[in-house]
Amino acid sequence: MEDNKISINLLPNEYLMVDKKEVIRKIKAAEEEYEVEKLARVLAGVSRGELDDYKFDLDRAISICGKIGGVCYDPEGFERKYHEPEDITQRRVNLTINNGHHSVYDHIYISFNMKNIPKILAMVLNNEKQYTTSEKSARYTKVASQSGASITKEEEELYNKWINIFKIKIKERYGDQFPEKKIEKLAQENARYLVTVFMPTTFIYTTSLRQINNLAAFMKDYIAKADPNDKFQVRLADSMREVIAELARVNVLDRRLMTNNKERSFSLFGKDLDKIPERFGDIYSTNYKASFAELAQAQRHRTLDYQMERLDDKEFFVPPIIEDDDLLSQEWLRDIKSVSGLAPQGEMVLVNESGTYDNFKLKMKERLCSAAQLEINNQTKKTLTKYRDALVAANHPLKDDIERYTHGARCTFPDFKCTEDCHFAEGKRLIRKI
Repeated sequence: MEDNKISINLLPNEYLMVDKKEVIRKIKAAEEEYEVEKLARVLAGVSRGELDDYKFDLDRAISICGKIGGVCYDPEGFERKYHEPEDITQRRVNLTINNGHHSVYDHIYISFNMKNIPKILAMVLNNEKQYTTSEKSARYTKVASQSGASITKEEEELYNKWINIFKIKIKERYGDQFPEKKIEKLAQENARYLVTVFMPTTFIYTTSLRQINNLAAFMKDYIAKADPNDKFQVRLADSMREVIAELARVNVLDRRLMTNNKERSFSLFGKDLDKIPERFGDIYSTNYKASFAELAQAQRHRTLDYQMERLDDKEFFVPPIIEDDDLLSQEWLRDIKSVSGLAPQGEMVLVNESGTYDNFKLKMKERLCSAAQLEINNQTKKTLTKYRDALVAANHPLKDDIERYTHGARCTFPDFKCTEDCHFAEGKRLIRKI
């Protein structure tokens, strides 16, 4: 398998079976090459179940969901349904799956090991609410190009160039407060703004059988409607094709669950977001510009809703640690514009954020902190100020409550207890530059 090729394998669960044909192929290949050690590894893998050989037992999972579908009207519950004749179960499967009654197929959850998925596609998936993800951090892992991979040599050179610049700037201002290791990580975090949002990432993604089929249906729709003259859309559509092929390979797709009669689509992509009026009260909606990198952080707050729209006139994020240095700021903009055709993570997009007041408070308790990414820390502070001012102007009942959160980072909140003091005064006062 190519290093940069998208691959999806299954993590162990109750609905797995070993792909016997693939195991036999590997055994024959090892025998033909007289590689005794390779044959031993293959046979050992069979005994413990190698991830590459796992397939999802779709028929069994569908059958179990069909049995669950009968629980709502059976006085004896699931135990009797579990042991019922399979033909009865299949009739119920046909009734539910062919008539759009798909909620019972949410009872089966599947964990995927997704490799080399473009970051933007991970963001597309992460904007759908029904999931759990554990993703490799792009903030704290170093970027490197590979032959044929998504990261170009030019991006890698710019990334390494700016890591060195950021290390110098951070050390000048915070060298007496931060150790070398932290300075290195913060430099990496800022340099990655230069790297494409199509950079490959790896993550564990868990969702239901029904939802993964919904997502595959949304991908098929996106592919069909992608503008062939838009390089961003074409590139994303190509990645979606690979993902669908991998999902089919591990046997989790059922065309009956991939119907989309309600014509739903991915929630991340909005249109005419600038026409959505801002409002602040028990619920809120606000618009702002953010980089791809910030949006990826923000959408982790699944209690809030996010949509994005790319700007016709491209703008780019300038890290605050260099924004007061005119020469460096200009050099940064020249460099990031030189890779603008690759959709760098520092490209600004228009974002609409909406939700409830209580869930915005939860966001503040995560992002108003010296450990949070600086861009989302600063944007959360701006939204807080805008929210507070609107409540005060309207004499809203929440105006006194929100005031309690306007005196600094989350460690100053009356209802938050910090377990590890950062001892970073600028961070606590929300005026840090890194």
